[in-house]
Amino acid sequence: MKHSNISIFIAHVGCPNMCSFCNQHTISGTEKVPSAKEVRQICEKALNEIRDSENTEIAFFGGSFTAISRDYMIQLLETAYEFIGEGKFKGIRVSTRPDCIDREILGLLKKYGVTAIELGAQSMNDEVLTSNNRGHTSADVFNACRLIREYGFELGLQMMVGLYKSTVENEFETIDDIIKIRPDTVRIYPVVILKGTKLAELLESGEYKPFEYETVFDICAIALMRFQCEGIKVIKCGLHASEFVERDMVGGFYHPAFREICESLIYRRRTEEFIAHHEPQNNIYRIAVNPSCISKAVGQKKSNIEYFRSKGVKVKFTGDSNIPIYEVGEVK
Repeated sequence: MKHSNISIFIAHVGCPNMCSFCNQHTISGTEKVPSAKEVRQICEKALNEIRDSENTEIAFFGGSFTAISRDYMIQLLETAYEFIGEGKFKGIRVSTRPDCIDREILGLLKKYGVTAIELGAQSMNDEVLTSNNRGHTSADVFNACRLIREYGFELGLQMMVGLYKSTVENEFETIDDIIKIRPDTVRIYPVVILKGTKLAELLESGEYKPFEYETVFDICAIALMRFQCEGIKVIKCGLHASEFVERDMVGGFYHPAFREICESLIYRRRTEEFIAHHEPQNNIYRIAVNPSCISKAVGQKKSNIEYFRSKGVKVKFTGDSNIPIYEVGEVK
């Protein structure tokens, strides 16, 4: 059953430092933090409009939730907690920093119905973390994940592809470490460079040279495929569509259909492997994929069909429920 969130943005309030990529006012589209009264109004409205509320979480995103002032955090939690329970919402999801997790905080979150915690790991390479002013280490990520698991929360991790001083090797090491941690969910965010950030300054000076677009799509496609194979759900790939992001970005890797392009790339690679080991039938390669993935195999805007056609190859995709997601097989 599909899971959804009631997203409430807390912007940058409470965060102890400013990361190289951060301009939370642009990312969230707001410069004002919500009051407890406004949170109540948002939850009341959502409860009246959403039919499947028991599979929906109230989600505090956009900042470092456990780093905001304790009084304000408790006000928000107390208000949201009024809407948790039978006939209401499933629970509360929060996003925070790995170095802002300890036993006292986890006990408090448990008390007020928090069910899931997402950590902005971004990278598992300490040089990359330091260079981007993250203010925490990879060890902080491992330690926070261990505590979150110990307290029984759903664990989510966020990784950011293409940060300043990151290499392709660093990205794959981060993917490996995330798989070792085995979170329940992952969000994959390719870097988007926004006005007013340190990354924008580094880009303008020429000190920061971002990856090529094709490299980022390749990395994200491989990450998607590997996490799927490991049973780790990718709940986001690419920054969410926003007029504020489109207005303020000066570089990086934003596309409103970013995930679809990555998934198309996965199937292009899988199809190339299939073609290398099979013969066509009547000049057509007939390939079975999971029924839910036919459009992904065809490609975003039929890009894969056109790609193979340009090489003189005809492909036809057929649904087969026995084929796992992101895999291909012979048509039976």
